[in-house]
Amino acid sequence: MIRVLLVEDDIGLAGNVLDYLELEDMQCDHASNGVAALQFINLHQYDVLILDINLPRLDGFSVCERMRNDGNDTPVIMLTARDQLEDKLTGFQKGADDYLIKPFAMAELVARVTALAGRRSAQVNQVEWGNVILKINAQAAQAGVNDIKLSPITYALLKKLMLAKGDTVSRERLIEAAWKDSAPESNVLKVHMHHLRKSLEQANASISVLSKPNNGFYLAKDTPNG
Repeated sequence: MIRVLLVEDDIGLAGNVLDYLELEDMQCDHASNGVAALQFINLHQYDVLILDINLPRLDGFSVCERMRNDGNDTPVIMLTARDQLEDKLTGFQKGADDYLIKPFAMAELVARVTALAGRRSAQVNQVEWGNVILKINAQAAQAGVNDIKLSPITYALLKKLMLAKGDTVSRERLIEAAWKDSAPESNVLKVHMHHLRKSLEQANASISVLSKPNNGFYLAKDTPNG
């Protein structure tokens, strides 16, 4: 079942949206202001957030930005009466994944929610795994209070691995993330992975880079001895 948080201060519209989504077998919570929305987000895991821009107490842009800065990768559909290009660009800059302008057809909203529910947003500004925090806007990382020394290549590799949250990332996807269309020689990825491992060790990171033969690489959280 898809779990949705609707953040909308128009109670009439919110009621209609909630009724329609529940008829589509979606579980829905509702917040009528931005502060309440953040409280719901901190307490529960959602598949999609439907977020109005014009909200009391804290506007939708600020809610979305705070989510992304906290590393929350829930997909966000911004729901608004505004149709200015500048507003859409601002929404995407703050971390929105989709944009729907009022008035809208309920069937279209359902289609967009369903499309986003099966994935996580790539709009996060911060990712955490173990004691490592990757700050995407600053292109830097820390393990606790220690800075992790990263080159542009090892940063790109670490970012790809951290976004995978422990899942294996293929060599092809890592090469694409770090070198784009300029594929390196066959052993270059292995060399940079070695450098990344050393950087994590030197910063006392609680995660390690491990490999799966003929498959790829992944991050594992270190298990304390004892």
